[in-house]
Amino acid sequence: MSQRPEGIDLAARSRARRRALQAVYAWQIGGNRMDAVIEQFRHEQDMEVADLEYFEDLLHGVERHVEAIDDSLKPYVDREVGQIDPIERAALRLAAYELKYRTDVPYRVIINEAIEVTKRFGADHGHSYVNGVLDKLASALRSTEKRN
Repeated sequence: MSQRPEGIDLAARSRARRRALQAVYAWQIGGNRMDAVIEQFRHEQDMEVADLEYFEDLLHGVERHVEAIDDSLKPYVDREVGQIDPIERAALRLAAYELKYRTDVPYRVIINEAIEVTKRFGADHGHSYVNGVLDKLASALRSTEKRN
């Protein structure tokens, strides 16, 4: 039996993560302010079925903590964070934000969602890279949770 936190629409959260990946990608490539990116995405039709509050939290969180997020990723990546494929980098940043700052979300959910969005939008084997990095990061950030 899966544990569903009360009042949370898991499908809407998944959609929010997919859209957040696309938004972080656009932010990384375009260099626009995150508020402008959010505004652009807010008006798209499928955002109506996404968890908009969670979407905005992810994006503002990545923007606000990008240096700390990148620092936390450095020990587990094989190159500079800025040299990672933009889709994989967006997935890693989003998941790292959730692992560090959204401890209300189980680490397995975070990793699985990052793998799925990378499979959907990234390079052929990008999801394997993302999985390896996030598994190591989760061991460092969520060691107590991983032991249980």
